[in-house]
This record gives sequence, C-alpha cells and structure tokens, in this order.
Amino acid sequence: MKRSFKIFFLKMDLDFYQDEIFDKVSYSGQQIRHKEFENCVFKQCNFSESNFSSNRFTDCTFVSCNMAMLPLNRSVLNNVTFNDCKLIGVHFNTCENGFFSVSFKKCKLDFSLFTNKKMIKTLFDDCSLKSVDFSSCVLTGSNFQHCDLENAVFSQTKLDQVNFLTAYNYTIDPENNLIKKARFSTEGLVGLLRKYDLKIG
Repeated sequence: MKRSFKIFFLKMDLDFYQDEIFDKVSYSGQQIRHKEFENCVFKQCNFSESNFSSNRFTDCTFVSCNMAMLPLNRSVLNNVTFNDCKLIGVHFNTCENGFFSVSFKKCKLDFSLFTNKKMIKTLFDDCSLKSVDFSSCVLTGSNFQHCDLENAVFSQTKLDQVNFLTAYNYTIDPENNLIKKARFSTEGLVGLLRKYDLKIG
C-alpha cells in the first residue's frame, strides 16, 4: 500500500522513492534533481518554477498537477501517466530517449515540444495540444482522442496507423509526413487539404 508523503524534497536525504503518494504539496521553486521514483503518485502538487532535470520516473502517475514550463532535461519518463495536468510549454524533447513512454488524459499541453521523440502507441485523450511541436516524431499507432490540435506542427513526422478520428483543428501535409493507414474522419479531411486552398462542401 502506498504511503502519503507531504514533506519538501529538499528536507529529505532520500534519492529513491517507491510506492509513495505525494499529495497536495507545493514544490514551487525547488531543485528536485537526481532522484528516482518508482510506482509513485503525485496528486494536486504544484511544480511551478521547479526543476525536474536528471530524475527517473518509472510507472508513476501525476494527477491534477501544475507542471507548466517544468524543465525535464535528461530525465527518464518510463510508463508515466499524466491525468488532468497543466503541462504548458514543457520540453519533453529534452528527456532521455531510452524508455520514453508517456500517456495523457485531459491535460493542457499547449506550446510543448516533442520533437524527435519516438512515441509509438501513445495515448492523448481529451487534451489541448495547441501549437505543440511533433516535428520528426515517430507516433506510429498513437491515438489523438478528442484532442484540439490547433496550430500543432507535424513535419517529417511518422504518423502511420495514427487515429485522428475524433481529433480536430489539425493541419497535416501528406507530402511532408508519413500517414499510411492513419485514420481520419470525413470532417477532418480538410486538415489534410488546407495547403491546397480548396473549397470543400
């Protein structure tokens, strides 16, 4: 059973945490680095102006956390779930490539960067992804379920078998991306043809 931990990281000497619950704690402005978390849950925590660089998260869940602009340089995100989190402007592209595995539900990810990440079968469920950069990503088999992709960037992106059936506001150039067997709704086809300045319907 997970325990509840409500103490600032800088007051602890531990470098490894397992099966812990961090509930409603503010870590604003703190340096949280070189720590390892396994099977931990972070609930309603405030990480604004914090630094999460060089950490390792395995089988962890973040729920209703403020993580806007959070540095994740050289951090490992291995099977990490974000639920109802604020992740505006997060540079996921600076995370370690090895074991990078994430999923998002009801998250606000506007202006975040995923450039060059390999994200096979990644779930984005009911997320705001405005102006997110997916350039040169491998998103094979991923699912953008009920996601707002306004001004999201897809360039040299591998989108084979990606599900866009319920996604909206996207613009994808079929000549600049790999979209074999990707799924689109009839209403969403305009997002594939926008560059041609066609009038449909």
